[in-house]
Amino acid sequence: MFLMGALLVASLVTAAVGVVVVLILLSHPPLPVPRTYALVALILASSAVAVYCYGWFSVTMGGPFPELCTSRNEVGANLATIKQQYWPLRNACVYSDGSTVEYVSISVTVFVCLLMGAASVLAGTSVYLRKRVRKTSGVIS
Repeated sequence: MFLMGALLVASLVTAAVGVVVVLILLSHPPLPVPRTYALVALILASSAVAVYCYGWFSVTMGGPFPELCTSRNEVGANLATIKQQYWPLRNACVYSDGSTVEYVSISVTVFVCLLMGAASVLAGTSVYLRKRVRKTSGVIS
């Protein structure tokens, strides 16, 4: 639990610092495009980690899901247990008759996947542009 809390704080601080650095870079042109892409990729990846940690805490601390579990299902079976899974973030209400009702946090899952996908694309673009700039300037690495 401490590790996830530390990861949440670190990712929020990293994203905030990244935004400040991008704003400073925008006020002092010319911008090194590959480095800017890499910095934005870092901001997006940090944001994805922060969103996932928030979702993890939500599931671990009881989150929005257990409230959706009713004490009895339509047939009248009692709630036996609540099972949690951390990726994708989901809770399952398991009833005494063996039936299960799952609640998946689609918004957190989609948001994390979109942020990480965009971060991956920007990181790849940054590497490609950096190699391209080195080739055109004659520097061999």
